[in-house]
Amino acid sequence: MAKRSLLWSLLLGLLSCFIVVGTYGENLHHSRTISSGNYHEAMHRLKAFKTSLTRHESIASTPSYSPSPLPSQGVNNPHVYHVTAYGADPSGNSDSTEALLAAIADATKGPSERYLLEGINDLGGAQINLEGGNYMISQPLKLPVVGVGNLMIHGGTIRASNNFPADSYIIDLSKSSNKTPSPSYNFEYITLKDLLLDSNFRGGGISVINSLRINIDNCYITHFTTNGILVQSGHETYIRNSFLGQHITAGGDKNERNFSGTAINLQGNDNAVTDVVIFSAAVGIMVTGQANTFSGVHCYNKATGFGGTGIYLKLPGLTQTRIVNSYMDYTSIVAEDPVQLHISSSFFLGDANIVLKSMNGVVNGVSIVDNMFSGKNSGVEIVHLDQSNSPFHQVDQVFVDRNIARGMKLKTTTAKMSMQGNGTSWSFDFNNILLFPNLIKNVQYSLGSTCCTFPNHALRNVSENRVVIETKEAVNADVFVMVDQSVAS
Repeated sequence: MAKRSLLWSLLLGLLSCFIVVGTYGENLHHSRTISSGNYHEAMHRLKAFKTSLTRHESIASTPSYSPSPLPSQGVNNPHVYHVTAYGADPSGNSDSTEALLAAIADATKGPSERYLLEGINDLGGAQINLEGGNYMISQPLKLPVVGVGNLMIHGGTIRASNNFPADSYIIDLSKSSNKTPSPSYNFEYITLKDLLLDSNFRGGGISVINSLRINIDNCYITHFTTNGILVQSGHETYIRNSFLGQHITAGGDKNERNFSGTAINLQGNDNAVTDVVIFSAAVGIMVTGQANTFSGVHCYNKATGFGGTGIYLKLPGLTQTRIVNSYMDYTSIVAEDPVQLHISSSFFLGDANIVLKSMNGVVNGVSIVDNMFSGKNSGVEIVHLDQSNSPFHQVDQVFVDRNIARGMKLKTTTAKMSMQGNGTSWSFDFNNILLFPNLIKNVQYSLGSTCCTFPNHALRNVSENRVVIETKEAVNADVFVMVDQSVAS
């Protein structure tokens, strides 16, 4: 920079000399002298010229950003594919299907010397950049080949056109109709981020089929008729920081009774849904795969009173599901024959509750603890047994306790009662509080008498959720009883 400034100074000096000499020679040639006014005018022009040269030097030496032109194939950075360079219309007025598919096709032709899981080509973090545009498509966006991973699609809005195929998905991570051999999983580590997907009541938003470690982050999915997100087979799809609703509403919609579709349909194992809001759908989350986790989920999709369900666990006999720190807003959780189910630290509003639905009469390894319930004093139980198909006859390790309720009927599997009086028999009825009918697996009691002698006493009866304690003789006593439905000892 110093050498360049010195060079410009020398050049300016030489130009000054040439300009002055030229003026002087011209005046001699014409045998004229420079008047005072002409002299000052010439110097003014010279200073202006020098100033313009100095300004150009300053501008040229100041670092500035200017985007490089996009080459014809639509790539201006290694592994970054800008869809407008392929002809996509960011205004959404014309169909951008072919342009988006072309960008996706180029992105999947990345380096092939590295692999993730065996058979999954590592694309090196390739990005399909939607550049904040609004794109209309008439066909699902599918990867042309399976067996690729480490790819991101992000940063824009994609809307289905009026002739989009019914019941299809805007982004479809499933096997294309190619004849190449398939690896164990279709895709691995595909990230869908910062997207608004509008299905235009033509189908679904995102379909993830037999894939591994898929990220769906900060997405807004709306106007679906089937599923907002479908996860089928595979493992470890993580859905987080997203909003899903068939209709765009903020609750209290006059057409809520007519909401349909499912926001998230999990038909695979080991997935996680975290910090997700579901604001309209008949079913918030349908689960038919094991070992899934839900945290920070807010469901006000369709009130249970209107026939909606917040989270439906349709896994009779092997649930293996954890629901924590969630907000069930007028929508209930339903679990069919739950086996290994944990629900804790969640808030249930507007008579929303937990329904254990008997299919084959099995409930085992269920923990429902430390939740808050708020209702409308209409007698709704915080945990309700649906035994319309068959009664629960295999009940083991079910622990419902430490919940608090306001305006709803508290239910538990462990209860305590005390009684004071003078007599020979003390009867305790736990039907109002215990969850399961006619089921007490463990009883502990104590009897304290103010009499001078300690009376003989015994546990006489345990049936129909009632406990009877008797003494051989009438005494004035305090009797305390604790019962448990969860374990036998």
